[in-house]
Amino acid sequence: MTAPSYYRATLPPTPERPALQGRREASVCVIGGGFAGLNTALGLAERGVEGVALVEAQTLGHGASGRNGGFVFGGFSRGEDALLRELGRERARALYAGSTGAVELIRSRIHRHGLDCDAVEAGVIWANWFRDPEPLRARQRLLAEHYGVDWRWLAQDELRGLVRSDRYHDGLFEPQAFHFHPLKYALALATLAERAGVAVHERTPATALCRDGALWRVSTPQGEIAAPRVVLACGGYLAGLRARVDAGVMPIATYVMVTEPLGERLDEALRTRAAVYDSRFAFDYYRPLPDTRLLWGGRISVLDRSPAAVERLLRRDLLKVFPQLEGVRIEQAWSGLMSYARHQMPQIGLVEDGLWLAQAFGGHGVAPTTFAGELLAAAIAHGDPRWREFEHYGLVSALKPAGLLGAQLSYSWAQFKDLWKDWNERKRE
Repeated sequence: MTAPSYYRATLPPTPERPALQGRREASVCVIGGGFAGLNTALGLAERGVEGVALVEAQTLGHGASGRNGGFVFGGFSRGEDALLRELGRERARALYAGSTGAVELIRSRIHRHGLDCDAVEAGVIWANWFRDPEPLRARQRLLAEHYGVDWRWLAQDELRGLVRSDRYHDGLFEPQAFHFHPLKYALALATLAERAGVAVHERTPATALCRDGALWRVSTPQGEIAAPRVVLACGGYLAGLRARVDAGVMPIATYVMVTEPLGERLDEALRTRAAVYDSRFAFDYYRPLPDTRLLWGGRISVLDRSPAAVERLLRRDLLKVFPQLEGVRIEQAWSGLMSYARHQMPQIGLVEDGLWLAQAFGGHGVAPTTFAGELLAAAIAHGDPRWREFEHYGLVSALKPAGLLGAQLSYSWAQFKDLWKDWNERKRE
């Protein structure tokens, strides 16, 4: 079950784009109106490609793009140490730089076009749940030595002066990161794309995809698009158009809630406007909103729970960190589906002749979807081969339904390890 989110509730009146009616031709048809699809469509138009059409089954940003925590930072769901082992220093550094470059592209678009998306340029804090500082020190060294990225050390006293919780011991601060209202940003991207000539259609599910000579035909309930190139960017809300594509990802739910406006009470918990996440595998993530609410997210599951169930789970997590917020009212709680691949990296590239793919961004998708859109737009418009850097992490089966059970068991095992480490540290106090 899904529910209206804070993001949807705080949108200004926004008319929907019309559904596709009748038959039309396009140079490229993008299927999916989340960040991956919107960035690809806009990137194509910015490179001079005319006749681009985008179709979205629901409304723009309906899936993870309009439901996420709003963190804008570099990297992927796959850890930086794993990228080094698997790709080597040069290739790993290039991919990571692509994600941080995407952060700067998002920032640039916001400033250049004056986009109203509640951007808060206050950085992101990675707070250490555990007493052992070495995992944070090791990551700080690795980022500096191999990726040229400097995250500032936050000693315990400084961190607790910013984040008013004794659950954390020290932390790292990522100054280039920021946070924003993702749904407002998605709609702003659509407006930029339309101004550049892209035709955007909401309430237009793609019901069939078939090859017809040199063209692909995308069928919709009330029309059809014929195009030589198609981009599948459907995320966790699978379109059912290509079995191999859908088999490559696991739709995984994550949960988010937003409190009532806290006013001065927000300072009892946070003396910073940075976003925060912690060092557990099963981490919490949260950020202060410009209207003094606190947005809180966490957990992953194969279950898309009800708003009431989401609130019960996340309220307990919130009060473990900030018991001083006991009694605050939760105004919205929701879930949304992300797409994960077994290798924890995006699946970006060419599936068949003229059929492109961008999916599996996991829980770390705002910057990588922007990176993916730029790569696919450059490939389609100019034959740019940089997308091939993702070929190492290709379209592999997610092994459903066993893969879904395995993902839930892996998450539960990681939660247990977090609890065990925490218990052992507290026992030694």
